[in-house]
Amino acid sequence: MSENRDEILAAIKDQGELVRKLKAAKESKERIDEEVAKLLALKAKISDEPSTPQKFTLKTPKGTRDYTPQQMMLRQGVLDKIIAIFKKHGGESIDTPVFELKEVLTGKYGEDSKLIYDLKDQGGEILSLRYDLTVPLARYLAMNKISSLKRYHIAKVYRRDNPAMTRGRYREFYQCDFDIAGTYDPMLPDAECVKIVSEILDALDIGDYVIKLNHRQILDGMFEACGVPVDKFRSICSAVDKLDKSPWAEVRKEMIEEKGLDEKAADAIGEYVRQNGNSELVEKLLNDENLKKVPAAVKGLEGMKLLLNYCNLFGLSNKISFDLSLARGLDYYTGVIYECVLKAEPKTSKGAQNGEESGTIGSVAGGGRYDNLVGMFDSKKKQVPCVGVSIGVERIFSVLEAKFVTEGVKTRTNDIEVYVASAHKGLHEKRLRILNDLWANGIKAEHSYKLNPKLLAQLQHCEENQIPLAIVFGDSELEKGIVKLREVSTRKEEDVAVDQLADEIKKRLRN
Repeated sequence: MSENRDEILAAIKDQGELVRKLKAAKESKERIDEEVAKLLALKAKISDEPSTPQKFTLKTPKGTRDYTPQQMMLRQGVLDKIIAIFKKHGGESIDTPVFELKEVLTGKYGEDSKLIYDLKDQGGEILSLRYDLTVPLARYLAMNKISSLKRYHIAKVYRRDNPAMTRGRYREFYQCDFDIAGTYDPMLPDAECVKIVSEILDALDIGDYVIKLNHRQILDGMFEACGVPVDKFRSICSAVDKLDKSPWAEVRKEMIEEKGLDEKAADAIGEYVRQNGNSELVEKLLNDENLKKVPAAVKGLEGMKLLLNYCNLFGLSNKISFDLSLARGLDYYTGVIYECVLKAEPKTSKGAQNGEESGTIGSVAGGGRYDNLVGMFDSKKKQVPCVGVSIGVERIFSVLEAKFVTEGVKTRTNDIEVYVASAHKGLHEKRLRILNDLWANGIKAEHSYKLNPKLLAQLQHCEENQIPLAIVFGDSELEKGIVKLREVSTRKEEDVAVDQLADEIKKRLRN
């Protein structure tokens, strides 16, 4: 090589610093991409060199994590409850590829499009990891000419976001979606989606919550009434969406200094977005002189009035709030939008790590109506109206994990119902025969993989792993055709005939 390794490493360091400065200064994407390409070329020179094995730190990639058996049992329990509610409302399950053609995802997420993970060219196809489950659903409906579907989908999605692990925000995470596609009368499916959110939060018992409701037409009508140019609606909407994390003064500053909005228009927006309430607020806004002049605002407010009525019929009046600050930044929403937040957000037991915020979880569910998304993929622009909700399961997991640690809850990591224990040496083949019979009867059972395990060690294993029942036997019991069936928690034992063992265990488990 013409350059030595030290010179290349120094050049890599300088080039990396330049790229960081350009990103901090928010230079154009073209300029940043150009300098990143130079950085990669320099790194390629190093990687081409023959090198000796180097020590490295074992870690998961930034924004990802491993899950222990205890955490997986907790997660599966949460998902089982959610799926049961989805099925109760008629949901059918589908799955889609973890990556899509990049053109499928491009232009669907507004400012968040920069968070999409792009993949290298694979056989002439430019691909990206899916950002959510909604756009793949729209592609699925259009591709298969489906005009009516009530589906749920639980799968991993990927976002090149700045992770905050203690708040349940990752770069790889599960989304848990329920969507109703089809042409129906106004607000009937929308209200059911709000009800589903409420049922799930009640079933998971993670604390008091409020479901905030708003409508994109109300927002657009409000922007029009306040004098916001039409071409700035989406960018101003994105700014308003930050009000749950930032004070109004900061959002106002962003609107004026970064988005180029007139101060008078920003102040007018501020008068609206700081209001929340219920049907009384809807009536107040319907009589607002400025909003009455904007057809979109009136139509959105009439829709909100109907939605609040249906939600009240579902018994949700004390769990919902019509909130004018709710905007949700994704471009594809066209009607009702909603977001569920915990009223009291518990701190994690670990606190903040690596500069991440602690004590706030943010929204635990969100969604809305998107009537135009499917049409973007249809050659004839045929629309399939849709409304859906996404449950923030990762944030829910974070809350429940912290709660369980605080309360000292010990989670079982398997579903074993009975343990087959031998009292002395030379009985491993007898254990295998009993196990085989239990498995044939659908009973979850296990034993020691040692030929001659100590009885005390076997019984301790049962107690430590919260296995409810144990079968204990020696030669003397087998000669009589019986075994001892032991209730692990109480240590009570009872003789049971071997040929009646499976039936007796099932009876005990039912009770």
